[in-house]
Order: sequence, then C-alpha cells, then structure tokens
Amino acid sequence: MEQPTERLPLIGEKAPSFKAETTQGEINFPECYKGKWVVFFSHPADFTPVCTTEFMTFATMAKEFKDLNCELLGLSIDSTYSHIAWLRTIKEKIEYNGMKGVEVMFPVISDLTMEVSRKFGMLQPGASNTQAVRAVFIIDPKGIVRALFYYPLSNGRNMQEIKRLLIALQHSDKYEVATPANWQPGDDVIVPPPGSCGSAKERVEKPAAGTKVLDWFMVLKKCPSLCEKKCPHK
Repeated sequence: MEQPTERLPLIGEKAPSFKAETTQGEINFPECYKGKWVVFFSHPADFTPVCTTEFMTFATMAKEFKDLNCELLGLSIDSTYSHIAWLRTIKEKIEYNGMKGVEVMFPVISDLTMEVSRKFGMLQPGASNTQAVRAVFIIDPKGIVRALFYYPLSNGRNMQEIKRLLIALQHSDKYEVATPANWQPGDDVIVPPPGSCGSAKERVEKPAAGTKVLDWFMVLKKCPSLCEKKCPHK
C-alpha cells in the first residue's frame, strides 16, 4: 500500500521537529540547533556516484558553513551502518576533483521508517517511493524555513549556490536589504522600495549618501559587511 506523502514545509513556516539516529549520535531537531542556521539536505541513497560527489564537496566546505554559524545535516533512507560504511569508503578510496581522503563529520540521518522524509516532503512518488529526492532546506536560527531547493535524483547540487544564498539571507536579515540577480558577497545591495508617494519623491530628489538611485523603486547601495574584523564571506 502506498504511503502518504506529507505536505512539504514552505518558506516562512516552522521546520518540522523530529528525533533521529545519525552517524554522530541521536539528534533532537530543532532543539540541538537553536541559535544556528542549518542546511538540511537529503540524498537518494548511499554508495551512489552523484551523492558521493555531493558529500565530498559539502564535507570540504563544512568549515566555511560553520564560519557562517551554519551546520550541515544530511539524510537518506538507509541505515546508520550503511552510512558509516559509505563514508569510510569515501575517506579511504574515493578521489574526485582534487578531493582525496575526505572525512564527512557532519551528521547523516538514518531514515529507514521514512518518517523524517515524509515530514519534509522529500519523498515524491513521481520520482521514487523509496528514495528521497535531492532536497535542500535552509533553516534559520529560530527554526524557520527560509529557502528550499528540489533537484531530481539524477543531477547534483551546486554547493556554492547554497552558500551564496545563505550569506544573502544573513545580509537581508541583518541590514534589511534585498540582493539582486547573481549577487555575490561584496556586490551592491537593494534598498527596499518606499512606502509612500512622498518618500518616493524625496528618494529621487534627495538621494541618501552612498546610494545610487536608478528610479524611485530601484535604489542600490554598497554592501555592508556582516563582520567587523575578518569576513569569511569574501
């Protein structure tokens, strides 16, 4: 009998809570991650080539994410024993794209019951009833879903894009700005549009120092830094 797939959590909603066994011991989500950003991602299965390249890439970037107050959390519908065997194989045997001897230290959830996968809408019947699609959730320190990506089983993700969006979200939260298309840390940011005709007129006629006014609704300014000293975003 086909199991139901729960509705995936949407942007602005609380991420579903759960307890799970992982390669780093049991976790209680989101309690174990209070005050931190989380990149929570699923993969279809252990010992598959695309997943292997993704885990190696995430593992080599783990410190970069940690410097952004962000923890990585993986999941697949495999046992903890399978996860451990696969991660050992990655470290001992796999060399890819200049990466070798890569040790995956972030937790990987064992979801044999598919409970967590269903809570996050990671099971999509059109793709597979037994494998989670390549989902990514960026969850903020309050446990709110801020962004989500879904990839097919066959194609790997771009981890640099996940990191870029995380930084953009942190800039938007701290400085109340938006980021334009293809934004990279250090690029100009967008000042939110004015809320009245009067402020729109003033914005054009008396632009604030350090801003570039393209029109009343389109104002840019230099990107503020999230760090006072050494900034890991650059």
